[in-house]
Amino acid sequence: MDHAPALPRSVLLALWLAEPGPGSGPVQRTLDAVQGDDEPHRVLVGDAAVPGLTDTVLGSGGPTLADLVAAWGSGPRAVAAVLPAPGDPAGAPAAVAGPAQAAGEAVLVSTPDGDFAAVPGVERFGSVYEAGHLVTWRLHAVPAWRTALVGHVGTLADAERDLAAALTRATEALVALDVARWREDAAERIAALRTPPDLRPLVPPGLEPRRVRVLGTALRLRAIIDLATADDGAAVNLWQADQRSTALRDVDRAARRALAAATHPGPG
Repeated sequence: MDHAPALPRSVLLALWLAEPGPGSGPVQRTLDAVQGDDEPHRVLVGDAAVPGLTDTVLGSGGPTLADLVAAWGSGPRAVAAVLPAPGDPAGAPAAVAGPAQAAGEAVLVSTPDGDFAAVPGVERFGSVYEAGHLVTWRLHAVPAWRTALVGHVGTLADAERDLAAALTRATEALVALDVARWREDAAERIAALRTPPDLRPLVPPGLEPRRVRVLGTALRLRAIIDLATADDGAAVNLWQADQRSTALRDVDRAARRALAAATHPGPG
């Protein structure tokens, strides 16, 4: 069974929306990548007037992600994902900081018609063995974000440097926890983490290898965090558990910023 965290929907949407060219081909490939096994994603427009979106869906019961991708894919745009967490906006504009932190992700889009944020709300249904997801993207108009974002998440070069240090800290924390002694499935999962995930079926085919590498390393870090935080393992007192929790929060911060930097249109 594959326990590794998947690429967040916002990261996938940002990567595919950044691809040049409108048309049904790119739209369908974007939908296949972002929706996966989800039910078709819906869109709530709110006060964010996206040209080409409302007219497309009049009388149809509301816009879908396909309508939004077609509208944003019809002209020039800059796109990035942000992955905030409670207490860490991580580049999310103030206007959507609350919803984005609650969701853990958002997509930022800059077009000649304005700047927008799309925040996904995910509702799970079904059993643990056969789960499904209903996803609704809520659109918000936001101030221009491109200049400020790189200051919050860093460049791709920053991400590579921070990931290298974070991977060392995460591995040390995992060894210290000694979860393989406490969990029957841990040894297999730890072994699987030695190999970066193959993201080629998920990301655009022309994506720069450096960005793919950063995405893969960030996902490995998130998988380590999931494994290390499942229980306290070998922690024998609250102080040790707190120290490891603090270290893993720093690792998670580096992983989230790296995922965002890999989608960012700024300097590498």
